[in-house]
Amino acid sequence: MLPLLYRSAAAWTAVGLTGGLFYREFTKLNDVAGGTQLALVHTHTLVLGTVVSLVLLALVGIWSRLATTRPFRAGFWVWQAGLVLTTGGMLVKGVLQVLGNDAADSAALAGVSGLGHMVLTGAFVLLFVGIGRVVRQVEAERQHVLMGAATARAEA
Repeated sequence: MLPLLYRSAAAWTAVGLTGGLFYREFTKLNDVAGGTQLALVHTHTLVLGTVVSLVLLALVGIWSRLATTRPFRAGFWVWQAGLVLTTGGMLVKGVLQVLGNDAADSAALAGVSGLGHMVLTGAFVLLFVGIGRVVRQVEAERQHVLMGAATARAEA
């Protein structure tokens, strides 16, 4: 899972940087000064894609058993799907805004981004369930070791 998380972080970094460049150049080419959803693609992909993947990478690096929990693994894939929906909706809406197309205000586009955010919320739940399981296991093991050490000191 470590290589997968690393590749995810690298891929979202590339998407985020490309999104920022596209936003800057596309709005400049069409003589539009800010105020579009395109501006959000860059930050959403870098924070929700790159940073979250790196945080999950660090957590799996610390607790390798985290990668074996079903909710955590599912949460990772649900997260990817939610982020694709969210940023895809923003990208389409932003392009339509720059082009001055009335479809930019479509309820369907808002629905896609809203669905993406709901999927991300579900992924958060799955990730927290998986992390919570491991935290409880690690804490129980730590308490067991501490009690064993206290017992050994008492017997000495």
